Amino acid sequence: MIREADAAAALGPVHAHMLRRAAEQADRILADASREADAITSQGRLSAERAVSQAREAGRQEAAELAAAERSRGRSDARSVLLGGRREVHEELRSRVRAAVGGLRDEPGYDQLLERLTAMARQAAGPDAVLSAPSAGGVVARSADVLVDCSLPRLADLAVEALAADVQALWTP
Repeated sequence: MIREADAAAALGPVHAHMLRRAAEQADRILADASREADAITSQGRLSAERAVSQAREAGRQEAAELAAAERSRGRSDARSVLLGGRREVHEELRSRVRAAVGGLRDEPGYDQLLERLTAMARQAAGPDAVLSAPSAGGVVARSADVLVDCSLPRLADLAVEALAADVQALWTP
């Protein structure tokens, strides 16, 4: 019978050999795992860098679109303010011209002006025209087919319209 000590001594080299092989195999497994971990980490970094780059580019694009929309809105708002201001100035001019023309009724030469307006209105509307004197001053002539408005407010409006190009020139550099 083999004694336990002899058996252990006889199996010692086998045991040592198995331990070495197990250690070598463990080293290989660790090296393979380390390489695989490095590859996964490297791939993860590349993916993350790509994702960050794409997100950065998408952010730039979105910011550019938002900035363009904001600039467009700003231009539109500025244009609205500008046009509103011009409209106010135009209406103020119209109002002042109407007030000034309305004051002609109290001037010494109004009777001659009214005679000339009456003659022009009658000539334009025809001999069968009916003439009326609006309370705002001036004259209106009506015939079957024609209306001639020579009232002072209408003449004031026509004067402002005639000045439109000159007024527009005030707003352009």
